[in-house]
Amino acid sequence: MTGRTAIVTGGGSGIGRAIAERLAADGHKVAVFDLQPSEIPNSHVVDVTDRDQIDKALSLVREDLGPVGVLVNCAGLDGTKRFTDLSFEAWRRVIDVNLHGVFHCVQASLPDMIEAGWGRIINISSSSTHSGQPYMAHYVSAKSAVNGLTKSLALEFGPAGITVNAIPPGFIDTPMLRRAETRNLLGGTVEDHIQRTPVRRVGRPEDIAATCSFLASEEAGYITGQLIGVNGGRNT
Repeated sequence: MTGRTAIVTGGGSGIGRAIAERLAADGHKVAVFDLQPSEIPNSHVVDVTDRDQIDKALSLVREDLGPVGVLVNCAGLDGTKRFTDLSFEAWRRVIDVNLHGVFHCVQASLPDMIEAGWGRIINISSSSTHSGQPYMAHYVSAKSAVNGLTKSLALEFGPAGITVNAIPPGFIDTPMLRRAETRNLLGGTVEDHIQRTPVRRVGRPEDIAATCSFLASEEAGYITGQLIGVNGGRNT
């Protein structure tokens, strides 16, 4: 399984960074696409809503590391706004990043996987797609669409040797979570949520990365079209 070229979008921080580091530790040649510059090797400043930027970065990755075998779509943008106050521009921006960004990156990477007859696509969605989340209608809508896209692509490209799965993370300790905590948007404290989680702890980015590691492996070749919840027993 070693030696595959893997791209992690949003890999400069949080869950994305943990995934990039884990895949590199597994022996993959990892490139990171992120809106912010990063000191991580093979990092590229890319806006995933801009297809031209994606195509240019992919050309560099292919030149430096080889054709893409693993794609992890982790780039995301959250937002909190009462629906009646939500502008269409804010709605569209969140949809552009969380859904259209996945579209662009998958479509741009697929030719390498089709040619190789092997590929792994892993989309990071959200546990909010199970139960909804107040003041985040745009975010939940986009991530729910990613789950549907995952299932459709799995059916379409399974015969080509490509698996497509999604991980909806649960309550994970990330900068996004801490921002929500400071703004009193969690519906309680972090400790309150821990007490409602069967395993009695907050999730770590490394928990998501471990699941990505498996889904990117040869051993996961019979798993496709699945939503693999990593949530400590919540939202199952």
